[in-house]
Amino acid sequence: MKPDSPHGIVITPHPGRVTVLFAGRTVVDTTRALDLAEGAMRPVIYVPREDADMAAFTPTPRHTHCPFKGEASYFTLAAEGREAQNAVWSYEAPLPGVSAIAGHLAFYPDQVDIRQG
Repeated sequence: MKPDSPHGIVITPHPGRVTVLFAGRTVVDTTRALDLAEGAMRPVIYVPREDADMAAFTPTPRHTHCPFKGEASYFTLAAEGREAQNAVWSYEAPLPGVSAIAGHLAFYPDQVDIRQG
């Protein structure tokens, strides 16, 4: 899927299972993840909220804007007495060319353990 932009974003189904752990706790387990490749950047895995343990996620007031995807909102992760502020982002109402990531979450890989298999 490619938006009407020379920037170039491609969204494809992620092959296989994705598990996200934070502080040793599984916060995501899915076989329905998406890979978002944007320009020359490394692809980002987006996981459906339905496959996340949302009890570990707390919305924060942080918001950022991407001219190609729209406005991102952020979440803090908390588990096992640990917390990672703004470690997760989501596009609640992404721009039409990337609407597939609506209802999905992405993670800063230095804040969580993302396992693929």
